Amino acid sequence: MQVAILMIHVAIAIALVVLILLQQGKGAEAGAAFGGGASQTVFGSRGSGSFLSRTTAVLAAAFFATSLTLAYFGSQSGRAPEAGIPDSRLIEQQRGLPTLDDEASDVDNTAPVLEESDG
Repeated sequence: MQVAILMIHVAIAIALVVLILLQQGKGAEAGAAFGGGASQTVFGSRGSGSFLSRTTAVLAAAFFATSLTLAYFGSQSGRAPEAGIPDSRLIEQQRGLPTLDDEASDVDNTAPVLEESDG
């Protein structure tokens, strides 16, 4: 259920970004006075303002609703989200590497000695 709502939430977010970028700014009407009058004929004589504004408002309300729903599901899950850096002992155990606390008596930790050569 959460995955479906999350997918809808992401789709609404993308649609909101696209719709907001499609809308014209407040000063866009000044360009129509200089010969750009045919730029809004796709949406009729009133232009795209009311259609895009209404659709943006509906998508914003749906985005708000899905945000609240996801927040509710997140609070009801009962477990804290895993954040931060995990403990190093846990990582070493998962990789099967020896930890720093392990006693390794069979390992020779002496440094090699270089022999001096005369010549």
